[in-house]
Amino acid sequence: MTYSFRPMAQTDAEAVASWRYPEPFSFYDWISDEEDLAELLHADLRGDAYFAVDDDQGELVGYFSFKPDGRTLVVGLGLRPDLTGRGLGGTFLATGLEYAREQFAPDGFSLAVATFNERAIKVYERAGFERARVYMHETNGGEWEFVEMRLSARG
Repeated sequence: MTYSFRPMAQTDAEAVASWRYPEPFSFYDWISDEEDLAELLHADLRGDAYFAVDDDQGELVGYFSFKPDGRTLVVGLGLRPDLTGRGLGGTFLATGLEYAREQFAPDGFSLAVATFNERAIKVYERAGFERARVYMHETNGGEWEFVEMRLSARG
């Protein structure tokens, strides 16, 4: 499967906001956090950080967000729920990182993932991300343990 990137339109944001993941991944449903949902759904808050990802048939299959923090890009991403757990994550991530290298030329990448999401952590580690720190983060109506992961963009 090949992926193409484009700035996220309002219809894309609304589609992504409607995605529902199976347990325990429902944690990542956008409706679980009002602030995150507001950022996704309001163009002024979303800004130019969000990108829709289409497959080779032009169908929306995921999204990325790229937010600069100095020379590091903070990456957010999501694959449509019916596509998760099918071995697509590695290619999806690699394609997104390559797009970000071309568009933003960062020195490195960082991302945060809930520690219970071992499936995603394996994908990130296979891509070369290393665990930088574990911390507690208030989101989705509670306090959750997250791991920050980092990757050099020059590798």
